[in-house]
Amino acid sequence: MNSLAPHYSRFRVSERLLLTGHSHQAWPDVSFDAQQRAWLDAAEFIDDKWAKAEAQAEKVRTGFARLLGCSAGEVALGQNTHELLTRWLSALPLTVRPRVLTTNAEFHSGRRQLDRLAEERIEIVKVAARPVDTLAERVGSHVTDSTAGVLVSSVLFDTAEIVPDLATLAASCRRHGARLLIDAYHHLNVVPFDVTALGIPDAFVTGGGYKYCQLGEGNCFLRVPPDHNLRPVLTGWFAEFAQKEQLDSHRVSYPAGAAAFMGATYDPVSHYRAAAVFDFHAEHDLHVNRLRDINRRQVTLLKSRVERLDLDPAMAAVVAMPEHRRGGFLAIRAARAQELSTALRARGLRCDARGTLLRMGPAPYLGDDQLIEAVAILADVAIA
Repeated sequence: MNSLAPHYSRFRVSERLLLTGHSHQAWPDVSFDAQQRAWLDAAEFIDDKWAKAEAQAEKVRTGFARLLGCSAGEVALGQNTHELLTRWLSALPLTVRPRVLTTNAEFHSGRRQLDRLAEERIEIVKVAARPVDTLAERVGSHVTDSTAGVLVSSVLFDTAEIVPDLATLAASCRRHGARLLIDAYHHLNVVPFDVTALGIPDAFVTGGGYKYCQLGEGNCFLRVPPDHNLRPVLTGWFAEFAQKEQLDSHRVSYPAGAAAFMGATYDPVSHYRAAAVFDFHAEHDLHVNRLRDINRRQVTLLKSRVERLDLDPAMAAVVAMPEHRRGGFLAIRAARAQELSTALRARGLRCDARGTLLRMGPAPYLGDDQLIEAVAILADVAIA
């Protein structure tokens, strides 16, 4: 058994084939106790519980900041990335710069929202994501003085391919005064991410803890670069907590930094859970470089076993990419991907499909024997 597995006993990770690490990783047992503590704090302290909740939120901001290479003061929290994305969009000067750039490979929360904005005569330009080698450069070439914002992923959600040269795109945005938002959901805590090292110190970054961070629902963030001077139209009253000046009754005022993007009353249970998980990761030395090593070894094992099956490429084939640019899961192109996913679930193997792509995501608490068994089941189902 994987030595980490006993710490995830309530999810029964040693008994089940959960290749859902790219979608929803199991929560360590300590998070169950944390959720109970949230309830008990509410019962004991009533409205005074919010001081307790804020202490947990600060731990969560600190945890995300450590993964982003920024300060906790640059992190605004939200229940989901759509909530944070819409606040960011509402802060853009779309009346004078009615143009937003993106790609045709963004996750649904961004894709759907931008499609809806296009119906309101905001110019949404979608750049082809492939070839990924030149994606950042090609998006950058479309940035103009009329571009308000640019939204791209640092790892593509359907294939797990890491997008290189984001610094090139950031430089183009800087030249034209456009704001850059990076969706790092499939990057965070499985591939090292650092805003300075990547050359994107002035980029906004969004993502969350539902996937590789093991934090569960309700734990998303927006990294806000210092000195951003944006005023989101969608603004919550929590943003007033950080006001250091008297409020102007004639104009809505905003605090400096990430606090300008704060929301309103929320369910703090998620932050209790997330704070406990971040502490657990630190206690067990589950830092991102170690997690990257574990993940690369697991994905390599899956890939080699799938390729050893020698399936007809028309039936199923591993998506090719440079191995150093393969992110946290293995993508297999298969015409019957949805059917395969359903059939695999019936055999006790949980993975998922996006269009014609079957996604198999390992996690650090899985054993090699479980990965090998998973590929054996795939072979049975694919050949049947």
